[in-house]
Amino acid sequence: MQLAFTPEQQAHQQTFHAFVQAEVLPRVEAYDEAGVFPPELVSALGQAGYLGALAPTSLGGLGLDMLTFGLLNEALGQGCASARSLLTVHSMVLASLLRWGSAAQKARWLPGFVSGRLVGAFALTEPESGSDANSLATAAMPDGEGFRLTGCKKWITFGQTAGLFLLFAKLDGRTTAFLVERDTPGLTVVPIAPPAGCRASMLAELRLESCRVPAANLLGRAGAGWTYVANTALDNGRYSVAWGCVGLAQACLDATVAYTGARRQFGAFLKEHQLIQAMLTDMVANVEAARLLCCKAGYLQQTGDPGAPLATSLAKYFAARAAGQVASEAVQAHGANGFSRAYPVQRHWRDAKVMDVIEGSRQIQQMVIGRAYAGR
Repeated sequence: MQLAFTPEQQAHQQTFHAFVQAEVLPRVEAYDEAGVFPPELVSALGQAGYLGALAPTSLGGLGLDMLTFGLLNEALGQGCASARSLLTVHSMVLASLLRWGSAAQKARWLPGFVSGRLVGAFALTEPESGSDANSLATAAMPDGEGFRLTGCKKWITFGQTAGLFLLFAKLDGRTTAFLVERDTPGLTVVPIAPPAGCRASMLAELRLESCRVPAANLLGRAGAGWTYVANTALDNGRYSVAWGCVGLAQACLDATVAYTGARRQFGAFLKEHQLIQAMLTDMVANVEAARLLCCKAGYLQQTGDPGAPLATSLAKYFAARAAGQVASEAVQAHGANGFSRAYPVQRHWRDAKVMDVIEGSRQIQQMVIGRAYAGR
């Protein structure tokens, strides 16, 4: 397994962090408080090529290897979980389109995806179907040369701004994937108020009332939506979130080191007290262990190892848990200031809890990982 980043990966890493410093950090608290993701930041991510990070260079993308893609997610996660969320859901749709899309679908949508002119969103979750994603109520009925979709999707990240949805419905009782354009008649996008964490992730509810989708918008074959398309997207999403959690935890660690090195209590800097040093030790261990698990998952994904999905689940499980623990300790070390918007740790703390739920909750990952090892 690769334990050191190549010079090229290190150069990319520096570029990613420079982008976050220039484009994200100066205004992150403002748009987090407003609960609105700025369109100009979407444009900046597109112009930098980051929304086409996984697309090959032959299609105008960056063609990043999986470890470098992970470093991009870490950098964005260190700056803003909502910005990383955009990269996550957009890349989930992009990866699915690259792998399962027809030549016509790729020609139609990939240029917009790679440039960032077209944002994608992943529409699987429903009001009564979250972790049990196979029990969808949204139905697709054949209708001439296409299908009519009826149902509801909820908690769709960047649903308010996406132009194309990778949406799942039951067709003859089998989960099937469709590419649904925003302006499709019968589709209504209803904004959801900003939640406690990832406040600028532009959540929406999608209401489909006899929403007619042409047959050409079927992604993959009928009935293969869960086994193939959804799993491709979710594996990519878990990987992205895991690296984002590493970035979030690193940001909390950095903020805590800076704060405890500047604030004095009982005649000494906070960082000189043994209990604070013990706290920092646990934070460092969590960050480093989470990063190593993410590196392993990225290496296995890049080499096509069959163990990559399980390694990705483990990385997501541990990194999300680590982010929650590190963020909580960061708030604790900041005392009352930890709850103030004048310090970033309160935002990271709120965002960290979201990471424990999305792309497979902690309990779902425990089931997946536990069953895998119990069956060996």
